[in-house]
Amino acid sequence: MLITDKHKINEYYKALVDREQSFVGIFFVGVKTTSVFCIATCRARKPKQENVEFFSSFKDALDNGYRPCKICKPTENANETPEQIETAIQLVKDNPKQKIKDYQLREIGISPEVVRRWFKKNYGITYQTFQRMYRINSAFQELKNGKNTTNTAFDSGYESLSGFGYTFKKIMGNSPKNSEDKTVILISRHTTPIGPMFICATENGICLVEFVDRKMLETEFKDLQNKLNAVIVTGENDHIKLAKKELDEYFNGTRKEFTVKLVTPGTDFQNSVWTILQDIPYGKTVSYQTQAEKLNNAKAIRAVASANGHNRISIIIPCHRVIGKDGKMTGYGGGIERKKWLLEHEEKKSAPYQLKIY
Repeated sequence: MLITDKHKINEYYKALVDREQSFVGIFFVGVKTTSVFCIATCRARKPKQENVEFFSSFKDALDNGYRPCKICKPTENANETPEQIETAIQLVKDNPKQKIKDYQLREIGISPEVVRRWFKKNYGITYQTFQRMYRINSAFQELKNGKNTTNTAFDSGYESLSGFGYTFKKIMGNSPKNSEDKTVILISRHTTPIGPMFICATENGICLVEFVDRKMLETEFKDLQNKLNAVIVTGENDHIKLAKKELDEYFNGTRKEFTVKLVTPGTDFQNSVWTILQDIPYGKTVSYQTQAEKLNNAKAIRAVASANGHNRISIIIPCHRVIGKDGKMTGYGGGIERKKWLLEHEEKKSAPYQLKIY
């Protein structure tokens, strides 16, 4: 959204002038005189304050008619996780049973304030909550493998069973004893050239790949948890690691098909639509009409469009390859500008044949 708070505008403008690394991804600045938008560390000559406006996401800047700066490349560089954040995350991964405190971050040159601000902006949770989720997920896996609650609690760094039980129930929704039939959905953030994405997976495969600013994201999380009798906690497994690798290859132009396993809870009709989506060749598009005809139900155009809209696994299940019968762009959960980018990206990489409707 457009930033209108005067205090924030002054703060952001100072950060822009000073090229503050800690503000990268916190705001995007549109320059009215050039119609480009930048990130905080852009090396271009700084415009006057009256000639800029600030946005909370680059999607908002795009929607307001600004194009990405060729110097700072905001759609690529803004989404990279800053080095000190990567270090803070790795500390949690390397020490899943310990609580990383502020003084420990400061000892290795990391600002706890910067870490807190980044986590609230990019995950919607605090760094401490992120840590608790990792610790509880580790404990949950041990409980499922037969370890008793008492040993799990104290080995996980808790000083009492009640403290462990309270935190476990708050995150998992049930006490350790009543969570044996629960499924865990792990969630991890991944950087792409057109915005950060959340990747979710169970032990059976990937169940969600969505841009973090998708409006329906919270609804999708709730829907997944209900359908899979699951709870979402931060973490990473082999399916997520493979999905990240294959997505990187896709964006680099070296991958046209995905091999990662998928978990797609939904109706039979929705799954039939998602299956034929995966049959659309890289670099080509189809209409909703064509999809309906492939399902032997030419009148089911709206139902097909609805099923496309409920696809939770963006790019890997390529709903971006579906356009209107007249060739015009239609709705896309990640935004029309991203849909255009993805189709143009595939068109460039699919030479010698051209993007076309069939």
